[in-house]
Amino acid sequence: MSTHTPDQHRTAPRRISTETKASVKTTELIAYVAAVIGVLIASAVVDASDFGAQEAWFYVTLLTIGYMVSRGLAKSGSRDFYDDDDRSAAPHQH
Repeated sequence: MSTHTPDQHRTAPRRISTETKASVKTTELIAYVAAVIGVLIASAVVDASDFGAQEAWFYVTLLTIGYMVSRGLAKSGSRDFYDDDDRSAAPHQH
């Protein structure tokens, strides 16, 4: 006679996916941050009559729109897979 109930069977972790990698794990974020810093430094160094704060923030806005579009395209069809480990989850109650 078995002492195990059906809920006590050990199962392998499920394979789950998110839409895409977290943004901090992408080179897109690094390129975006570097470009924004470059624009802001350029606006601080160059004469304000040539390239001032208003133009700099306009370019930062364009960079931000580009970054958001690129993240949206990345999320539109890719998946980032990971294993669901149920050991930390509460037991299933009926």
